[in-house]
Amino acid sequence: MKVIAVNGSPRKEGNTYHALMGVGRQLQENGIAFEILHIGNQAVRGCLACGTCAKNRDEKCTITTDPLNEWIQQLKAADGIILASPVYYAGIAGTMKCFLDRAFYVAGANGGLFRQKVAAAVVAVRRTGGSSTFDSLNHYLTYAEMILATSNYWNITHGRAPGEVLQDGEGVQIMDVLGRNMAWLLKMREQTKVLLPGPEPVKKVFTSFIR
Repeated sequence: MKVIAVNGSPRKEGNTYHALMGVGRQLQENGIAFEILHIGNQAVRGCLACGTCAKNRDEKCTITTDPLNEWIQQLKAADGIILASPVYYAGIAGTMKCFLDRAFYVAGANGGLFRQKVAAAVVAVRRTGGSSTFDSLNHYLTYAEMILATSNYWNITHGRAPGEVLQDGEGVQIMDVLGRNMAWLLKMREQTKVLLPGPEPVKKVFTSFIR
């Protein structure tokens, strides 16, 4: 089994990275492969709202100026996914938001590529905005019908300079517990998927209130 963590920070080894490594260590100790996909330092543009991915249903975004289509296939092949972002102006970092909008739009338009995968959101913040960013990341996971792994508090850790999150004792424990709980969910899902298959997907109902 394998978990891919999406690092939405522009810093390769900033606090978001250190938070993810705390989760990753526990996964690896439980025999689960762990990889960080660093997208926060890439030039990723936002969704064009063109609907081409829903029309073509080829698991691709029509924009080809960035590696998003390659990333989607990596996430599709994974058993678990972690979305991680630093906090800028009390919200998801811009590049990460562009990535999420397009990746999850393509996934949803193609039958739910991430459906029933084990998932979690992780946030690194200096002072405030952690809860709102954590909530926003979870919007993608819950909409995609993913199985949420939890910890003993919200998955938020605090620090400013790279590595300072390691001084946040509670934050360190949160990531450790998250890693152990995620490993347990992955193993449970793997061992029961034949005996207890997941529910079949249903066609999405769209209700608009403007006539």
